Amino acid sequence: MRIAIASDHAGFRMKTAVAAHLREGGHDVVDFGTDSESPVDYPAFCAAAARAVVRREADFGIVLGGSGQGEQIAANKVHGARAALCQDELMARLARQHNDANVLSLGGRVLGETVALAVVDAFLSTPFDGGRHVPRVEQLAAIEREECGH
Repeated sequence: MRIAIASDHAGFRMKTAVAAHLREGGHDVVDFGTDSESPVDYPAFCAAAARAVVRREADFGIVLGGSGQGEQIAANKVHGARAALCQDELMARLARQHNDANVLSLGGRVLGETVALAVVDAFLSTPFDGGRHVPRVEQLAAIEREECGH
């Protein structure tokens, strides 16, 4: 798979570990920044990763920050992105199964590396259940269209 990844300074260390883990697993990783622990604002980095997913330039996105909350919000501003902040494997599986989430958000100051990598693996290996969840995901897309006037 091709994974778009982005972080701010607080998520940089965890992003580095996640990217290495993904590459070791045979995935192609496209890094949208940042490239150090020097303080930066996260919205542009996270939106770029989400746009890559929506444009089908990547299969999934992963955005990281201190808590992951702002990064999730930034990714979700991109129409077509369904970013989920997940702190354990169950949340990651449910985000994929029920919501067809296409961007995972992680908190580098919240999760240890072992847990974060397990969450990443759960997210990437879990398919969307479809079925009764399809109309709900379609309703989310309809809200997006209403909000942008389409």
